[in-house]
Amino acid sequence: MAAAGAGQQWVLVEMVQAFYEAPAYHLILEGILILWIIRLLFSKTYKLQERSDLTLKEKEELIEEWQPEPLVPPVPKDHPALNYNIVSGPPTHIITVNGKECINFASFNFLGLLDNEKVKSAAQASLKKYGVGTCGPRGFYGTFDVHLELEERLAKFMRTEEAIIYSYGFATIASAIPAYSKRGDIVFVDEAACFAIQKGLQASRSNIKLFKHNDMADLERLLKEQETEDQKNPRKARVTRRFMVVEGLYMNTGDICPLPELIKLKYKYKVRIFLEESLSFGVLGEHGRGITEHFGINIDDIDLISANMENSLASIGGFCCGRSFIIDHQRLSGQGYCFSASLPPLLAAAAIEALNIMEDNPDIFQTLRAKCERIHKALQGISGLKVVGESFSPALHLQLEESSGSRENDVKLLKRVVDYCMNSGIALTQARYLEKEEKCLPPPSIRVVITVEQTEQELDKAASLLKEAAQSVLN
Repeated sequence: MAAAGAGQQWVLVEMVQAFYEAPAYHLILEGILILWIIRLLFSKTYKLQERSDLTLKEKEELIEEWQPEPLVPPVPKDHPALNYNIVSGPPTHIITVNGKECINFASFNFLGLLDNEKVKSAAQASLKKYGVGTCGPRGFYGTFDVHLELEERLAKFMRTEEAIIYSYGFATIASAIPAYSKRGDIVFVDEAACFAIQKGLQASRSNIKLFKHNDMADLERLLKEQETEDQKNPRKARVTRRFMVVEGLYMNTGDICPLPELIKLKYKYKVRIFLEESLSFGVLGEHGRGITEHFGINIDDIDLISANMENSLASIGGFCCGRSFIIDHQRLSGQGYCFSASLPPLLAAAAIEALNIMEDNPDIFQTLRAKCERIHKALQGISGLKVVGESFSPALHLQLEESSGSRENDVKLLKRVVDYCMNSGIALTQARYLEKEEKCLPPPSIRVVITVEQTEQELDKAASLLKEAAQSVLN
């Protein structure tokens, strides 16, 4: 007992000694903390507020004064989306817009198959056999034999193991991306990527890394940075998937992607690559198979190819193709595939017939390319406008050489050019964007679309008229 008492005294002496030896700031800090603890112990955790009941009249006045925020922002009546052009008849080579007959330089009917008699006959025969629609997704009595035939034909045409079709072109890549890339995964994407890709990335909730348009040095910089991060945390790196998403021909610029360089980076940094070919399918390559055929690249080097059937095939919907195990995953996880009514059989039959025409007439792609190059050359040197896009792209952009300083004014100037051409029998359109939702908003532009149906005289007329319109409006 005596020893225990002596020990306690010794501890007390040590505490007092430490108190005297402690620096002044240490004592002040401890004192403040002790006072704060005492305050918290004895202060009230909340204050009772006096209740004031409003009279019925006061409540009614407050309710009457309250104005809710608008559900949507106010839209001016002259907004282009509220003042659209009305087409009567098929949007083929010659189109009737607002009652005026024009040469069509606006519709993406690249191969002129929209009004093709064979395509229409195939669609009509399918309409009589199957009816109008399907009224069900593919997993719920929405799979018809014609769907399976189209998927088989697309896979064979693209020389891949398997293909899957969607009933809506926009939803194809927007559904494919989130089917594979999830939260925590990393996607390297070109800043000029189209809006459908952007929506797919948003739905995936992945970590998005934008690289400058077609800038392989900037892409490799991002890949190297990610490689360094992976080395710091190898456990996380093992479960993180990495993707590159690019377009064959970019919708927003008309530029071609440098696919050979992308393939090198894919294998160097072990990244999967998704290729969106809505603009290049049925356009590039000796047989219209797209950018892989254009560059002579083995299609197995691409993990997933997607394209819509609303351009060259003149139908509706889209498709993805690749290895069987990759495509089969979309049948379980592709939102647009699982939850949307399947493609109407008549449109599937039309797409099959369009594929037949493409296979039977491979010269059609050279014809289209020659016409693209002709008008691309003719549009050079227009005062106030510059041509954006490859010479072989069937969708070119005309942008202002110098901005007025206001996007709104730029759009109005280009609209006057479009209206000038429309009044003279050439139907053009401005590129439209959801300005508040675009990641990298492209400059305003006029889109010029080339098809095999346009004659050389019509191409020259359109170029001449655009020069005349630019001279009148911009100068």
